[in-house]
Amino acid sequence: MARIIVGISEMAISESAGDVLVTHSLGSCLGFALYDSTMKIGGLLHSMLPLSSTDYPRARKNPAMFVDTGVTKLLEQMFKRGCSRENLVVKVAGGARVLDRQDLFRIGERNYTVFRKVLWKNNLLIAGEDVGGSVSRSVRLELGCGRFYVRTGSEEREL
Repeated sequence: MARIIVGISEMAISESAGDVLVTHSLGSCLGFALYDSTMKIGGLLHSMLPLSSTDYPRARKNPAMFVDTGVTKLLEQMFKRGCSRENLVVKVAGGARVLDRQDLFRIGERNYTVFRKVLWKNNLLIAGEDVGGSVSRSVRLELGCGRFYVRTGSEEREL
């Protein structure tokens, strides 16, 4: 069993049933998992910012940094591996307001809004979510069964 850590502004895809995809420190960032329940292929993305239009050169270099380009890139990579839209299960966590107590920038909220818009354009629905609030989260996706867990402090639950 391999534990694959997905860092900030990174994504990973695995086709190995023994793998576990993990990402930490989801404050305003969004952690987004796709899992094809038939093919047992999963992907995890950790995006920081909502829109690539704020910095096109960085988005071209690292599409995972931005929600709009990251989600699109992850979907493309999953489809290239033979996944089908009908079998994809979508789960998401993060989008909190941890450093923006005065609610000035609303990055977490904007990340989540852009995420939902990209899913809507791709005719996908969210099967489970743990977003908003003011706490940081960590998530893991177990490829063998497709289970998605969210950890907040010492508490962990399955979505």
